[in-house]
Amino acid sequence: MTYIFNKMTQEQAENIAFNWHYDGEYSFYNMEADKEDLDEFINPETRGNSMFAVTKNEELIAFLGIEKAANETCDIGLGMRPDLTGKGKGMGFLKAAIDFVIAEYKPKKITLSVATFNQRAIKIYRRIGFKEIAFFDQETNGSTYEFLKMEYAC
Repeated sequence: MTYIFNKMTQEQAENIAFNWHYDGEYSFYNMEADKEDLDEFINPETRGNSMFAVTKNEELIAFLGIEKAANETCDIGLGMRPDLTGKGKGMGFLKAAIDFVIAEYKPKKITLSVATFNQRAIKIYRRIGFKEIAFFDQETNGSTYEFLKMEYAC
C-alpha cells in the first residue's frame, strides 16, 4: 500500500487537532495540550504549504510538516493517528516520509526534534539512520521539556 502526501486541508487539520487524542504520557502530543501550537496548526496562513496530510487507502493516517532550513536542510515534524501508534507501522510511514521529503525538496540533511521520553519514536529514528546531534530544553504544554535533535544524511 502506498502512502499519499497532499497539502493538508482545513477539514483534515481540524480533525487532527480536535479528534486525535493519545493515551498516557503520549497525551503530550495532543494538539489541544498547547494553545499556541493548536492555533498555528489550525490556521491556514501559519500552516501554509508546508503541512501535509498522509493517507493510505484514502484514509487519513498521519501528518508531516516540512520546514526548509539553512544549509540545504529540511526540518520535519510528524505524527501518526493515535490508534495506529505502537503497532509496528512507524517504520513504513517514516521511510515514506523521508522519500517524500527527498523527492520534493532535495535536501542534503533532514532534521527533527523529539521529546526524550518518547523512546518508541527515538528507537525508530535511530533504526532508519537518524543520528543524535543535540539535547535542548523547550517550553511547551505549560512546562519545560527535554528534546533530542536528530539528523539524517540524505
